[in-house]
Amino acid sequence: MLQDEIKKSLEVLKSGGVILYPTDTIWGLGCDATNEEAVQKLLGLKNRPPEKSLIVLLDTDNKLQSYVTEIPEVAYELIEYAESPLTIIFSGAKNLAKSVVNKDGSVGIRIVKHDFCTTLLQRFRKPIVSTSANLSGQPSPRIFDEMDPEILSGVDYIVDFEQQNRTLNKPSTIVKLGPSGQFEFIRK
Repeated sequence: MLQDEIKKSLEVLKSGGVILYPTDTIWGLGCDATNEEAVQKLLGLKNRPPEKSLIVLLDTDNKLQSYVTEIPEVAYELIEYAESPLTIIFSGAKNLAKSVVNKDGSVGIRIVKHDFCTTLLQRFRKPIVSTSANLSGQPSPRIFDEMDPEILSGVDYIVDFEQQNRTLNKPSTIVKLGPSGQFEFIRK
C-alpha cells in the first residue's frame, strides 16, 4: 500500500500537481519545491499571501548543499540531536522556485524522519514544499478528519496513508540560523 501511494504521489508531483500528505508533524500540502507553477498553484489553494515563507522537506542533510549556499557546521549538529521535528531557516537559498524563497533570500528546510516522506523524497530526488493543510488564517488540522473540504477538493491527490492516525501532532520547531552559526528559536 505504501508503495502504491508513493507511486501515485510521484506522478502528481512530477506533473506539477499538489498533494495532501502526512508528514513527521501535521498533514501538509506539498508540491515540487523547484517548480514555480506548482508552488503558485499551492499558494492559490491555501489563499496564502506570497510573502509568507514556505518550508521545504529533504530526506537527508547531504542534499542541503544543493539548496543552500553556506551551511554552518552547527546545522548538522542541530539536525542530528533534534529530538522532535526541526525546521532550520538558512540564508542563501538556491535552486528553488522563487516563491519558496523568502524576500531576504532565506529558506526553511526540515530533514524528515517519516516513512512516507522519506521514501517519497528519495524517489522524487527533489525537495518538496510542506505547508500546513489549511486555508490561510485558519487553524491547522491536527488530524486528517479536521481537514477543510475546500482543501480536500482543491488538491490533485490525497495520500491514503495514516488517515486514521489520531495522534495529535504539532508543527515543527523553527530555528533561524545565521551565517556564522548563531541561532534563535522562531517557534518552539
